[in-house]
Amino acid sequence: MNRRAKIRRALRPEVIGVDLSGALNLVGALLKYLSLAFLLPAALALGYGEPVWPFLASGGITAGAGWAIEQVTQGKERVGVREGFFVVAISWLCVAFAVSLPYVLAGGPQLSSPLNAYFEAMSGMTTTGASILTDIEALDRSMLMWRQFSQWLGGMGIIVLALAILPRLRVGGRQLIESELPGPEVEKLALSIRGTAQRLWLLYVGLTALEALVLATLGWTGADPKMGLFEAVAHAFTTMPTGGFSTEARSIEAFAAASQWVIALFMVLAGVNFALTYRAIRRRGRPFRDEELRAYLILLFLAAGILLAKLAGRGVYEGEEAVRHAFFQAASMLTTTGYASADFNEWPIFAAMILVVLMVIGGSAGSTSGAIKVVRLLLLGRLLRRELDQAVHREAVLTVRFNRAVVDERTVRGIAAFILLYGVVFLLGALGLVISEAVNQSRPDLTWPEGISAAATTLGNVGPGLGFFGPMGSFESFSDASKGIMIALMWVGRLELVPVVVLFTRSYWRA
Repeated sequence: MNRRAKIRRALRPEVIGVDLSGALNLVGALLKYLSLAFLLPAALALGYGEPVWPFLASGGITAGAGWAIEQVTQGKERVGVREGFFVVAISWLCVAFAVSLPYVLAGGPQLSSPLNAYFEAMSGMTTTGASILTDIEALDRSMLMWRQFSQWLGGMGIIVLALAILPRLRVGGRQLIESELPGPEVEKLALSIRGTAQRLWLLYVGLTALEALVLATLGWTGADPKMGLFEAVAHAFTTMPTGGFSTEARSIEAFAAASQWVIALFMVLAGVNFALTYRAIRRRGRPFRDEELRAYLILLFLAAGILLAKLAGRGVYEGEEAVRHAFFQAASMLTTTGYASADFNEWPIFAAMILVVLMVIGGSAGSTSGAIKVVRLLLLGRLLRRELDQAVHREAVLTVRFNRAVVDERTVRGIAAFILLYGVVFLLGALGLVISEAVNQSRPDLTWPEGISAAATTLGNVGPGLGFFGPMGSFESFSDASKGIMIALMWVGRLELVPVVVLFTRSYWRA
C-alpha cells in the first residue's frame, strides 16, 4: 500500500467519526483558489517598481500546498455538517498562514518574524485590525495594499467567496456558510446557497467600489488632498469588512473631516445585516421594521450622544469636531472596525469605558462585524424577561419573539450558551494575557483594565485597545506567548467560537 492510500485510510470517517479526508480535500481546493489573490499585489509591485517575487512565490507555495493536500485526500463531495466545522476552522488557520508568506519572504524588519507576520495576517483575515507595526509608512505600497486587501478577503469570509465555485466541485455549501456567516442564522436571498452567496458578494463588491469612488472624488476635488486613489481603494478595502487597517500610522485622523464623515457612514452601513441591505436596495420589504436594525441605530446614536456630551462638556472638542469624533468613534467601536479619528486614549475615562462596552456588543448579525452582535443581546434580554414573568405566572406558556415571529427554543438556548461561552473565553483570555506578561516580563506593568481591553479587542475583532496598544499604538511589545493568545482569540472570535470549540469536544470525534 502506497503512502497516499495509507493517509486516506487513516482519515476514513468510520475510524474517527469525521470524514477528515473529505474535509482536508476541500481545504486544499480552497487554498488553490486563494493563490489567485496574490496577483493583485504582484501587479502593483510591478507598477511601482517594487519586488514582485515575494507575492509570486507566496502564490506558488499556496497553490502547491493546496494541490498536495488534494492529492493525498479525497471526498470533498461528502462534506457534511460535522465536517463543515472542521473545514471552516482549519481554513482560517491555513489562509492566515498563506497571507503571512509575503511578509516573511520580503524580509522587512517589522514582519520578518514568523510569529509577527502570522499575527498581522490573522488580524487581517479576521478583520481585527490589531497591528504589530510601529512604522506603517515604511512598508512598500504593494505590501501595504496586500495588508489592506487581506481584510477585504476576510470580510465576507474565504468560505463564502468559494461558494460560487463549490457547486462545480459537487459540494453543497449550506453547512459551511451557516458555520461561517455571523449571527444566529443565515437569511436566504435565493433558492440556492450559491445564489445567496453571489448576491451577498455582489453587494459587498458594489459597496466597496462605491466607497472607493466617493473617497477618491474627495481627493480629486481638493476636499481632502491626502486622499489619493491608492488611499481611497485601500480604505474601502478595510471599511466594508469592518477591518480597520489604515495606510497611515495615525489612522483616519490623518485625513480631512469630509473623508472621516464618508468612512463613518460606510462603517455604519457595513454593520447592518447584508441581507437586509440587499432587500432594501431591491425594495423588498421595509428595513426599519427590523427590530435588530432599530436597536443597532438606537445604540449607535445613544453612545454617540453620550460621547458628545462628555467631550464637549470637558472642552476636549467643540462644535462640528466634537460631533464628528463622537459619532465616528461610536460607529467604529460598535461595528468593530477599529478606525480612529482621534487618540481616544486621551479622552476622559468614562468615554473610554463607553467604547469598551461598544466593542463587546458589536454590530448586526449577517454583517461583517465581530463581537456578540446586537440581536443576541436583544434576544437574551427577552429571554430574561420571560423567565421573570414565568416566575410570577408559573402556568403561563410564554414565547420569545423577534420581528413578530416566535423564536425557536433551540435558537434561544444556543444564544444563551453562546453569550456564556463568549464571557468565559473573554475572561480566560484577559487572565492569560495578564499572567503571560507578568511571567515573561515583557510588559510586567500590564494592568487589569489593559488586559481586559486587549482580550475584548482581539476576541471581538475590533483592533485598538486602551493603553500602549491604543489607536495610535502597536501590539509589538507584547511577549510571544501573549501574541499567541491574541492570535487564538482573533481566530475563535471571528468564527464565533462554536466551530472552533466544538473541535475540542469528545463527541465531535466519536465515530
